[in-house]
Amino acid sequence: MRVPILKQGEYLIATVQAGSGDGDMTQLMHDVSYQVGSTRARGVVLDVSALDVLDSYSTRTLRTIAHTTRLRGATTVIVGIQPEVAFAMIQLGLGLDGVPTALDLEAGLRVLRLELDTRDAAAPS
Repeated sequence: MRVPILKQGEYLIATVQAGSGDGDMTQLMHDVSYQVGSTRARGVVLDVSALDVLDSYSTRTLRTIAHTTRLRGATTVIVGIQPEVAFAMIQLGLGLDGVPTALDLEAGLRVLRLELDTRDAAAPS
């Protein structure tokens, strides 16, 4: 089952569904990377609030998506990590290494706006 990716202004929003397997995550990685370029998105929100587990493959794939989109000029924020998922990730030594996270979609959009405002202010005129 493909993860739907919505365009909202200059952002892409993808909500990962419960039951998404490794193949779905790999497809999401390719889809997001392609859509960042084709839509000229400046930010991506990956909502994982429906997931009750993030295994090593999913965590690595989310991190790869964030790093890939950064190379393509967009910032990625991961939102909605459930408390139990966060605890399990720490116990398993899984991390998102420099990828911004936020509590929910609203907070994630605020993080993107701040990041993009900071980047725009630092860009040469």
